[in-house]
Amino acid sequence: MIGNAAPQFLSYAAAIGRLDWSDAVEALRRGHALPRAQIRDVFLGPPTGTMMSRSAWIEGLGYGAKTFTVFDGNAARGLPTVQGAMLVFDEDAGALRAIVDSPLVTEVKTAADSVLGASLLARPDSRHLLVVGAGTVATSLVKAYTAVLPGIERVSVWSRRPEQAQGLVAGLDDIGAELVAVPDLRAAVGQADIVSSATMARQPVILGDWVRPGTHVDLIGAFMADMREADDALMARAALFVDSRETTLGHIGELMLPIASGAITAESVLGDLYDLVRPDARRRRSGDEITVFKNGGGAHLDLMIASYIARAMAG
Repeated sequence: MIGNAAPQFLSYAAAIGRLDWSDAVEALRRGHALPRAQIRDVFLGPPTGTMMSRSAWIEGLGYGAKTFTVFDGNAARGLPTVQGAMLVFDEDAGALRAIVDSPLVTEVKTAADSVLGASLLARPDSRHLLVVGAGTVATSLVKAYTAVLPGIERVSVWSRRPEQAQGLVAGLDDIGAELVAVPDLRAAVGQADIVSSATMARQPVILGDWVRPGTHVDLIGAFMADMREADDALMARAALFVDSRETTLGHIGELMLPIASGAITAESVLGDLYDLVRPDARRRRSGDEITVFKNGGGAHLDLMIASYIARAMAG
């Protein structure tokens, strides 16, 4: 930021076509090589109309605050359920550098977070990706995984509503892999090298008995204390990793519920992205090891991605 130049407003429509998935993943990798972030979250309002503010400071990168509202009744009004923006501030002078559309930050951050985890934990010879769920997040996962992991040759998509998976497949082009909708989740999990799940499940949809040795499981959907996508058997079998200990342990049912049942302990989490990007990190130890990565998000990830978006759009 130089002088008093006006901050740029970066809308979803203006920016999404100019961003690169490999660059977004690399921005997260570089961001996690910096000192650990300070993060704070504030939640206000009733469950049906909540405002959330998530803030972060990263030494060497700057400051960011993403504020957004979640209104359950907006769909009936013809309005988006989630609305908001991310403010990016310069580290040196505290000047407002950019205002970034919140859905843009969230979409790019979520998929890049999972793909960075997979690039560090999945088997290098992984060829078959299964995406569980067929919503907006699933679409970005297909794009990001196939862009960053070129070894993927087949992408299967499963949804509780088969027509939704079929629609996702029909609506995507320029994907460098075979793309198919599949009807049998158990069979698809048993055949996949990477399973990426983005559902709103409150009961497990992926069972440990279905997962073959060597699989990498990427869990995205559960973001509340009563939500989970994987059962206790999978969590107990796998080498567990998270994107951020601070935003997952004690906050998300994916970990809280198996800890409460005794299937795992907090110490079962072997590392987060700050650990995983280090050259001496504990990652996958064998071709047969099952790895699980919990994508929990956090304001520091938002800041890393929003800063990348601002740089990309300024160039």
